[in-house]
Amino acid sequence: MKHFLIKYQFTTGSEEEWKQEVGRFIAAVEADPALKGKMSYRAMKNAEGTDYYHLAAVEDDAVRTLQERDFFKKYTDKTEIVGGGAVEVVPMAIVAETAHRA
Repeated sequence: MKHFLIKYQFTTGSEEEWKQEVGRFIAAVEADPALKGKMSYRAMKNAEGTDYYHLAAVEDDAVRTLQERDFFKKYTDKTEIVGGGAVEVVPMAIVAETAHRA
């Protein structure tokens, strides 16, 4: 399993439209038979600012499949735009975790 933190500051466009775009991306992942159940994705926003944080976890065998999807490429490009070209993708490693993942 590979884990990533994607972080950026929202700088361009409508935040409401961006939230809808994120929802469409998640729907596309869940509708894709090769990705369904192999990826989790959570988008969060600083409640008091414009910083966004996305947490992605993708099974190793699904990473390449995701990267080959047109909807992923379009979403990545749009993320760069709303983030003003300053999007950071940080590979993460789990050190410890609870048994229940909320």
